[in-house]
Amino acid sequence: MTKTIIKGVKLRLYPNAQQKKQLWQMFGNDRKVWNLMLDMAKHRYQNNPGSHFVNEYGMNYLLKRLKQEYPYLKASDSTSFLVVNHNLAQAFKMLFKHQGGYPRFKSRHAIRQSYTGRSTCHVLAKRRIRLPKLGSIRTSKTNQLNSGRIKRYTVSLEPTGRYYLSLQVEVEAPQALPKTGRMVGLDVGVADLVISSDGVKYGTFHAPWAEKQATKWQSKYAKRKHQVTITVRQWNHNHKTVKEELNDYQNWQRAQQQKARYQAKIANQRKDYLHKLTTALVKQYDVIVIEDLKAKNLQKNHCLAKAIANASWFQFRTMLAYKCAWYGKKLITVKPNYTSQICSHCGYHSGPKPLNIREWTCPKCGTYHDRDINAAVNILHKGLKAVG
Repeated sequence: MTKTIIKGVKLRLYPNAQQKKQLWQMFGNDRKVWNLMLDMAKHRYQNNPGSHFVNEYGMNYLLKRLKQEYPYLKASDSTSFLVVNHNLAQAFKMLFKHQGGYPRFKSRHAIRQSYTGRSTCHVLAKRRIRLPKLGSIRTSKTNQLNSGRIKRYTVSLEPTGRYYLSLQVEVEAPQALPKTGRMVGLDVGVADLVISSDGVKYGTFHAPWAEKQATKWQSKYAKRKHQVTITVRQWNHNHKTVKEELNDYQNWQRAQQQKARYQAKIANQRKDYLHKLTTALVKQYDVIVIEDLKAKNLQKNHCLAKAIANASWFQFRTMLAYKCAWYGKKLITVKPNYTSQICSHCGYHSGPKPLNIREWTCPKCGTYHDRDINAAVNILHKGLKAVG
């Protein structure tokens, strides 16, 4: 039996004017169902705190009544409402386990809109795909979908003003890469993204021009929105019959979109860099040992938070994990405790050192160490010891 995997594929959508109207209606319909179900659950508890919670099956049972009361809901893919009910039920489960907050109502003014369906999608041509209720819609290249089965799809409108189609595709697992017989320990850092136990340093991603543009447009967006807010308040104070809203002004919205496009450009370039780096590492080594860092905790240090976020340690580890699983390689995670304090040659524990000390000499055996390379070697030793 052929082994299969679930792969994510993201395509750009180019809807025409009529399809854009349909998409806005479908975004609104999903938002309407979420808000109605959430409001029902909230009032049910307020009226009778001892009543049983309406589970996912119960919410699905109410959909038929909702479509009778709100006929415009029939314009959406019916499976998208099942996904909405599932997500809301999961949100309440996390709340009851004290692992999340109370679900919130969704707003039509959110800068990102989306809906998810489970219906069948058909690839019609190289740049055409058929979606439920929308019909044939123009996309970017669909070559990756030719050999797979689409299980779920999500249509989204990003803050950049562009439409995207995200697909979960079931495809055959890729063939394992040839064995090289090499092992490596990887230490992640801020100045250099990855330092290997072989002494190779891979730099952190930088996009100075795009970052400068994103900062400039962030400033423009903040100033324009502040100015519009003052204007709207003054108008509403002086006119009692005709009221204005922030969305009546488009200047700050254009700045928001321009800012989002530069930020998306940086994110896409960073992701491309990480893909190329992780693929190269998986091809070179059979066993990869990395440290189990909690990036979220480390970002509490405001001096290093931006550099850590730009390095994307968690995304780097996620990519390594699934690529090792795909291509028959082994990934081992170890605790990072004391890896930069122990001499990798003799095992002497030298104690904690300030971050500005990047090189040191072991007082016991006299071995000269680069701090990051020494940590990477210790990580490799820890990983090999853990698996025997």
